[in-house]
Amino acid sequence: MPEHNVLKENLAASARVLRERLGARQPEIGLILGSGLGPLAERIEDAVYVPFGEVPHMKTSTATSHVGRFVCGTLAGKTVLALQGRLHGYEGNTAQEVAYPVWLIHELGVGTLITTNAAGAINESYQVGDFCLMVDHINFTGRNPVAGTEPDGLAFRFFSMLDAYDPTLRQLARKVADELGVRVQEGVYLGLLGPSFETPAEIRAFRAWGADTVAMSVCEEVIAARHVGMRVLGMSLVSNMACGIEGASPTDEEVLDVAKTREEDFARLVTGIVERL
Repeated sequence: MPEHNVLKENLAASARVLRERLGARQPEIGLILGSGLGPLAERIEDAVYVPFGEVPHMKTSTATSHVGRFVCGTLAGKTVLALQGRLHGYEGNTAQEVAYPVWLIHELGVGTLITTNAAGAINESYQVGDFCLMVDHINFTGRNPVAGTEPDGLAFRFFSMLDAYDPTLRQLARKVADELGVRVQEGVYLGLLGPSFETPAEIRAFRAWGADTVAMSVCEEVIAARHVGMRVLGMSLVSNMACGIEGASPTDEEVLDVAKTREEDFARLVTGIVERL
């Protein structure tokens, strides 16, 4: 590990600024709100809003529907720190830049992360509008945020990814969904770099690998979270069938339109989970 660790110094500087902006708030639960799912942040009470660009060393979000700000306040009686939008590799960010906000909220005391996104369904038993809890993932981005010397200064570089998606949190999420009558699946998520949607041949290959859903985020965040010991719950909104399934040809507009129709159930589900953490 180098004596001069730029990543560690940058995180400390970012945390100082964000801590000042949050005041006395001490968040313990982190939320990452993916494509079309950002409106949940508007339900956070007594909120402080901090745009990514106002935090030193943070990249800004350029993706459609991603506001690109931290929102800290109260949800279901708990202090949460939400990312209203995320950073993606397809925007030109490195793996460490994608992971940076996860390491940053951990610096502020967040020990549990709920990460959400919109995803395409490879599993043909899924329906558009379903929610899917991630039981595991296949990182097909070709990248890992812990690669290099500097992340080793945050936590030891070799760590297990067994149960990366916490089984107890999944069980809680299923229980809440059952009580609310919200349809929830469970499956393996495959994340890739994007920004092009997958080809039908790729989808056939991913199905053979055991993937149930596919999208362009999450994996690098979860690797970073597990690197520093955070508990993770991952949940996708099935916004479309993957390319070639039932003749599907996904579009960004379709993803956002479906998210709008599921906004209320998404809010009920996440709020119910947070309430019981």
